[in-house]
Parts: sequence; structure tokens; C-alpha cells
Amino acid sequence: MINVISGVWALLLGIVLIMLGNGMHFTLIGLRGGIEGFSSTELAVVTSGYFLGFLSGARLTPLLIQRVGHVRVFAALGSFMSAGLIALPLLTEPWAWTILRVLIGFCMSGIYVAAESWLNAAATNETRGKVLSAYMIAQTLGIIGAQGLLTLGDAGTSALFIGASILVSISFAPILLSAVTVPAVKVARPMPMRDLFKGSPLGAVGIFLLGSVYATQSGMGAVFGSQIGMTATQIALFVAMLFAGALVLQYPIGWLSDRMDRRKLVFGSAVLGAASCTVGWVAGGGLWPLMAAAFFAGGVTTPLYALLLAYTNDALSADDMPAASGGLVFTFGVGAIAGPLVTGWAMQQLDPYAFWLVLGVTFGAIALYALYRMTQRATIPVDETERYLNVLPTSSPVAVEAAGEWAVENAETEQKADLT
Repeated sequence: MINVISGVWALLLGIVLIMLGNGMHFTLIGLRGGIEGFSSTELAVVTSGYFLGFLSGARLTPLLIQRVGHVRVFAALGSFMSAGLIALPLLTEPWAWTILRVLIGFCMSGIYVAAESWLNAAATNETRGKVLSAYMIAQTLGIIGAQGLLTLGDAGTSALFIGASILVSISFAPILLSAVTVPAVKVARPMPMRDLFKGSPLGAVGIFLLGSVYATQSGMGAVFGSQIGMTATQIALFVAMLFAGALVLQYPIGWLSDRMDRRKLVFGSAVLGAASCTVGWVAGGGLWPLMAAAFFAGGVTTPLYALLLAYTNDALSADDMPAASGGLVFTFGVGAIAGPLVTGWAMQQLDPYAFWLVLGVTFGAIALYALYRMTQRATIPVDETERYLNVLPTSSPVAVEAAGEWAVENAETEQKADLT
């Protein structure tokens, strides 16, 4: 693993720095929004704006790269994102934040496409699985570390926003200075949602609902903490727990994924998520029950994403996987846009604890649909399934396609080894 990382350390360092800046700004939106008196609904629209931009960037950035090249697109997106972060404390109006968040989301998605293209080009068939795993760990550590940086300043000033902008700006240096080769970006046309649902109903429905869960957790978690009276340090810890749980639970869920019916594991993980949300809902403001609820509810979200990708790949032919990857990313994005809007409305109409209610109901819907699908399709034998690989919900179609290709190649290698 050390030898693999040594070849891509500069790229991984750049990703960590980007995630430090991006992770800070996600939580800052909730903190500063509370200070400015924004309502739950207004902050929900702001949150959805980011995922609208992110979804658009995943579709348009490959076309931009093909026209003007990686370096120019990467540098331009980085400049716009850095400017957007600095502008947030200068234009503290919901409509302005929504526009800026669309811009930041678009830039962040494009940055992922470019960085993941370089990372994929730097890997070989033998090392791709380890490189992608290291990449996902770097992203998660960056988000968790960002919450610690938030305790060093006051969200009521511009200092933390400027710090996030600086981190994003300097993150491009190690990536651009190390990325010697310029890989081609070929992202398959996304599979239509109707065809995706026909090929894997659980994959399509599950990914859509999980998009709602992930966007609500990452975008509305700080809003929830602010509205129930948490301190800035407690909010930072709360958001960190959402992602720390994913770091801890990813391996055991992945290990089980390669050894049992994945629909049962989807059901079990979603039930754990729903139970955790129930604890958060009835905690009554108790700090550590809320932290435990965040750890397990956030902990199953990222593994569920990778699990649903793997299950969908099992149901499709190798030729359909690239298009299915794009379709799943698009479906996830649509869910991510809708989730915060529903949650913000519920928090506005009921109370802040509706944050947990909406998450719990969504997890419950995933569990029930997985249970239903078990009665509709025979179980795929474990030895005929593709390998599980840690893929984060924020990954672009480039990383999702690369993970799918790696899983197919790995499965074929294992089958040949078994025959001999």
C-alpha cells in the first residue's frame, strides 16, 4: 500500500486540502446561516443549490475538458470556487448564497472529474483498487479534519471563509505540479432512469433515496445543530461524527458485502440507520446520544452507496456498467437536490428534530423496498457477484466507472484462478 501511495501522494495531498476547504464551508453555511437568522427552508434551498451545481458539473465538465484541456479547466474551476467561498460572507442573503452554492457545487464536481481522471491514469489494473481506496480515505479524513479547523475561528466573521478559500487555492499546486500525463476523459452517456430501474430496481430506488439522506446529513446537519442551540464546537463535532462513522463502518460492511446476499445487507444497514435516527429524534437534546446517532446514521450512508453500486453492477452486463454508473450518479444527484428541500420544509413546519424524522423515514423506505425486492428476484450466488469497492457519494462518474471496471477485472481474475 505504501508503494502505491508513494506514486500518487501529491494528488492525495491536494484532495485532502480541497476537502478541508470544502468541508469547512459546508458546516459554515449552517453556522453563519443561524447567525444571520436564515430559516430552515431558506438554508435547505441553499443546500440544494450546491447539489444542483454538482449534478450539472458532472455532466458538463467532461465536455469542457475535451475542448480546452485538463489544466485550464482545473485552474479555472479552482479560481471560481475560491472566489465563491470568499464571497459568501460578503453577500449574506439567501438568494445570493443559493447562486454561489450552485457555482461552488459546479466547480467542485468539475474538480473531482479532473482529479479522478489523473488519479485513474496514474493507477494500473493491479493498483487501481488500492489507489481508489486511498483516495476515498483521503476525502473522508479531509472532511473530518475540516470540522476541527472550524473551532479556530468565529463563524460570525469572514476569517473561516477566507481560510477555506486559501485551502482550496493551495490545494491545486500539488495536483497540477504532479499530474504530468493528461488523460483522456471519456464518460459514458448516462443510462436513462427508466432503463436503470428496469435493470436494477433496488439500485435505482435505493440510490435516489440515499442521495436524499446524504445531502440532508452533510448540508442540514449543521443547521439542525444551530437550531437546537449547540455551540460551534459541538456542531463541528456532530458533523465530524457523521463522517467518522463512515470511516469505521466501511470495512465491515464491505467485508460482509462479498460474502452474503447484498439485499439483506442493504436491509440491515438501512434498519441500523433508521434506528439511529430514532435515537436522535427522541434524545431530547442529550449531547452524547445525538453524537452516537450521528455516528451510526452517517456511518451506514457511505457504505450503503458503495453497496448499492455493487449490487447494481451484479444485475447488469459488463457492457452496461459504464452507462449505469452515469445513470446512478445522476439519480443520486436528483435525490440530493430533493432531500434538503423536504427536510427544510419539515423542520420549518414541525421543529428542528424533524431532521431525524425525515432521515429515519427515508432509511425505513430503503429497508422496506430492499425487503420487497427479496421476494421478486432470486438471490445471485456470491461467487458470481462483483467485488465491493469503497466509493464515496461525492465521486464523479469517472471514479464510479473506474471502480466498476476494477470490480469486473478482479472478479474475472478470481474466477480464472478458481478454474486453474
